[in-house]
Formats: sequence, structure tokens, C-alpha cells
Amino acid sequence: MPILNKDMTLCISLAARPSNIGTRFHNYLYDALGLNFVYKAFAPTDIAQAVAGIRGLGIRGAAVSMPYKEDVIALVDAMDASASAIDSVNTIVNDGGVLTAYNTDYLAIARLLAVHEVQPSTPVLLRGSGGMAKAVAAAVRDAGFTQVTIVARNEERGRALAALYGFAWLAEVGDATAGMIINVTPLGMAGTDESVQSFSDTAVGAAQVVFDVVALPSETPLVKAGRAAGKQVITGAEVIAIQAEEQFVLYTGVRPSPELVREASEFSRS
Repeated sequence: MPILNKDMTLCISLAARPSNIGTRFHNYLYDALGLNFVYKAFAPTDIAQAVAGIRGLGIRGAAVSMPYKEDVIALVDAMDASASAIDSVNTIVNDGGVLTAYNTDYLAIARLLAVHEVQPSTPVLLRGSGGMAKAVAAAVRDAGFTQVTIVARNEERGRALAALYGFAWLAEVGDATAGMIINVTPLGMAGTDESVQSFSDTAVGAAQVVFDVVALPSETPLVKAGRAAGKQVITGAEVIAIQAEEQFVLYTGVRPSPELVREASEFSRS
């Protein structure tokens, strides 16, 4: 990586529980491609002030993670169709003081459902109701899935998300099962909930596809249970690599090769 200098372009991430994954991914690619950029993760104490800082400091771009994906909507100047379609933001790009919001999570989920050839006739249990859950729900709906149930303890948010896409809602998983189970909550994420398996062994056993969007660790309790049960598994590591690649292109205007993206993804989780 170039020595820090006055002309270096800064990109950041904003999350309540930041990890090193994005930092290592982007900085690896900056170094590999000889770009005078640097990437730093932040846990803001005031999201409005943090977004104002993007504009005021000339920060090129920011990744936006839980719980700020919806909060930042009122703080930007424009919404790309990828974000406005689902009212959820995971990327902000600063063009001369004009902040435009995007959502590359949606693209990542849509691509993975296609790559893994998950059949739209598969019933789905989707656990979560935040901004990322909205992106997943939209991608699932647009891929043709109709038998989908949103599982969320927050009844207001859960019912609203289900109604938005014509899905069913449950407060708890209970004894419900489905052909594909998707975790879009922090359960299993490194920290206080890292030992929690977001779906029961019964739900895992009944599923054909086990999908966990948690990226750190990539081998969550749910992913491990899915692998042990011989299920088709889709991991958060796959999600974050695709969405981060699209963010990188938005920030730099450079499309890295698939080989470089794979190397950066492996490095980010090493």
C-alpha cells in the first residue's frame, strides 16, 4: 500500500459492530492495483454526524451496515434505483459533495440464488426484518419465490416487511420448516451471539438449502450445522465478496478480475 499522503482517497465503512473484512478486502485490492486509496472501518456514535463527515471531509465512499441501512436515507442527496426500490442503503458514494445511495446487497443475493440454482418453487423461511432482510426479501421475490415467510419478533417491522412483498409473517420459528432457510440477523455473528444457531437442527434437517448472510465468521453455527447435515450451503462470505466488489467499482471505477476478487475475499477472512 502507498505511504499515507495528502492526495490519498479515503473510503470508510459505518457499522455498529465493524469488522476487518471490508477493510482488508478493499485495501488488498488498492494495493494489488496500485491505487492511491485507503479504507478504514468506523463505529459511529452519531450516524447523522458521520454522514455529514463524508461530505465535509471529501470521503469518496462509505459502506453502510446494520443498523444504519435505513437511517441514512434521510441524510443523502440522491437514491440510486438499487436503493430506492427497497428503501435500504449499503453504499454511499460522494461525487463532489453530492451523496448518492446504492444497495449492492440486493445484487449479491440475486446473483447467489442464480449461481446456486435454487428453484423458485422452494418454500422459504427468512429470519430478520432490518435493512439487509429487506434486500434479501426483494431479491427472493424478484427471483420468483412466492412461498416465503418472514420470521421476526418485532411484529410491526416483521408484518410490514411481509406485506411489502406479499409474504407471510411469524413471530418465532417454532416448529416451522421450509426448503430454504435464510438467517438475516446477527445470530451467529462474532461477539455476544456467535454461539447461537439461528435455526434449530429440526429446521436445518428439513431444509435443502441453508443460507446465512453473516460474514464473520463465515462458518457460523448455522453454516456448520448445514454442512454437517449435507445441505446445500450459501455463506455470508459469498455475499460480502460480491457486494464489496460492486462497492469497489463504484468507488474507484475499476473492475478487478475474478481472480483478484477471490484473493481479496480469502485475504479478508484470513
